[in-house]
Amino acid sequence: MSNHIARWLAVAVLGASTAYAAKPFEVSVVIQDHRFEPASVSIPADTPVVFRVVNKDATPEELEGGDLGFEKIIPGGTEASVWVGPMQPGDYTFFGEFNPDTAQGTVTVE
Repeated sequence: MSNHIARWLAVAVLGASTAYAAKPFEVSVVIQDHRFEPASVSIPADTPVVFRVVNKDATPEELEGGDLGFEKIIPGGTEASVWVGPMQPGDYTFFGEFNPDTAQGTVTVE
């Protein structure tokens, strides 16, 4: 095997392992009856996270992450993804701005 091919293989393997290591942790949350289900989720510290949010209500909701650093309008009957982190350990809140009395949730970063 030539040195050129050996170097190419080494770069390909290193790139594949780096891409795998960077895969985000995924969390799914459903909005239904102007509430989040589950209302509490746990995510790992120092890891990028993708929140997959499905809005089963007919009306839109504005997902507010506060200290989590996101804000996203999710029309009724649709879904969206929101990237978070990496975050430090602690407890954080998120809520629906259009229904703040009922659409409340917490994230525990461990």
